[in-house]
Amino acid sequence: MVGSQRDIKRRIRSVQSIQQITRAMQLVSAAKLRRVQKSVLDGRPYVNKLDQVIHRLAYSNRSNLRHPLLKARKVQRAAYCVITADRGLAGGYNISILRLAQDALNKEEHPYSLTVVGHKGRDFFRKNDFTIDAEHTSLGDDVSWEEAKEIAKHLMNDFLAHRVDVVHLVYTQFQSAIAHKPVIEQLIPLPTWPGKTGVEDVDQQPYIVEPSLPQVLDVLIPRYIKTKVHRALLEAKASEHGARMVAMRNATENAKEMIDDLTLSYNRARQASITTEISEIVGGAQALAGPVGRGG
Repeated sequence: MVGSQRDIKRRIRSVQSIQQITRAMQLVSAAKLRRVQKSVLDGRPYVNKLDQVIHRLAYSNRSNLRHPLLKARKVQRAAYCVITADRGLAGGYNISILRLAQDALNKEEHPYSLTVVGHKGRDFFRKNDFTIDAEHTSLGDDVSWEEAKEIAKHLMNDFLAHRVDVVHLVYTQFQSAIAHKPVIEQLIPLPTWPGKTGVEDVDQQPYIVEPSLPQVLDVLIPRYIKTKVHRALLEAKASEHGARMVAMRNATENAKEMIDDLTLSYNRARQASITTEISEIVGGAQALAGPVGRGG
């Protein structure tokens, strides 16, 4: 019984140590989430307005111009850029995006090129015998513009060189600290908007473009694609931190429940041990008192 109590106390100390780690990871993830979430929310109005401007310039009825990154062509080879995390312990964050990507690749009717971002994505596709054409890992918790530019340039160069005919982004869209959604978006060529003019914009005043529309598009469209990649990385990072925060909070609560159960078991074992010792003492006292009583 003493050995059982010692084992239970050892397990309680072990679970308490794990609980301290999970609580610390929860707090760290919460702090990182607040920082990245601000970047995501602050950047959305800029990206949405840029989206409007690009589509009004490129797809309006008054413009017959077609930038190379806008030209849709017959798909003979597709490209997928899958954004995952470098680390685990984030609940179902990685597996949900990887399942979506795997399902899309298995259903893809054309040959494809695969670019992965994050150690988890790279390891998953290697394990499942997918051919990886490019990988970007160890990006860190602070998503930099330079890293997004490098990924976007690689995808644009493949499209412009006709190595691929369409590029898809596979990432996790941030909704809230506890909600995120895996999505697949077409990045290149830019998809047209619905409607007669291809534009849904309240402001229908014509733009005055200087120095010329082709020159503006030459600068604006590549920057727009880089911005979309940067936004996807930010959305994915915010989703990762949110998922890890929730996972560590659940782990901390589970550890507390386990400690409570182990403490109850320890108290029961201790009570049983004390009861046994009392019974032994009483029995011993009775055994000693018995012969004396008979002798008197």
